[in-house]
Amino acid sequence: MPPSKLPGGPTQDEVMAIALSKLGLRAGDLMLDIGCGTGKVSIAAAQTATHVCAIDRRNEAIRYAKKEAAHKGVGNIDFFCAEATEFLKTDSRIFDCAFVGGSHQLNEVLPLLAKGVRRRIVVNAVLVTTLQTAVATMQEIGIFCEVVHVQIARSQEIGKSIMFKPIDPVYVIVGNGAAC
Repeated sequence: MPPSKLPGGPTQDEVMAIALSKLGLRAGDLMLDIGCGTGKVSIAAAQTATHVCAIDRRNEAIRYAKKEAAHKGVGNIDFFCAEATEFLKTDSRIFDCAFVGGSHQLNEVLPLLAKGVRRRIVVNAVLVTTLQTAVATMQEIGIFCEVVHVQIARSQEIGKSIMFKPIDPVYVIVGNGAAC
């Protein structure tokens, strides 16, 4: 299934660069990607992190992401088809950072991440309801840092000139992990 057929689609390059910067990935890190979709963020993170765990609840997303990782020669990603809450309740590893690209059960996922992430948790949101849930939950559990509103526009030829075509805005919500 091509990435355009997966709900949400792949993360835009510019937005991904900001999210990865906010994660503060370092060599040696164990990173978690929840709602990995096409695998684009996992594959980019795997260039720095020692290991990435990528989770999505959709079989078609996991199949696509595995194929993309193999195509790009990236072998330090483990893919899991699972609900994030179930994965986090059964996996005892402490992650250095976590990226959340999906919004399913966010109010349950974030408290679990806060206990299992050392440094940073970054949530990308396109829906205002996801933004509100992420910020409110992070504030409630005491890990909220900031929200960055990202609006990207790309040049596009029009006649003999150039215009800018906006891409849907994204909110990058940042929290500190509590696990030490």
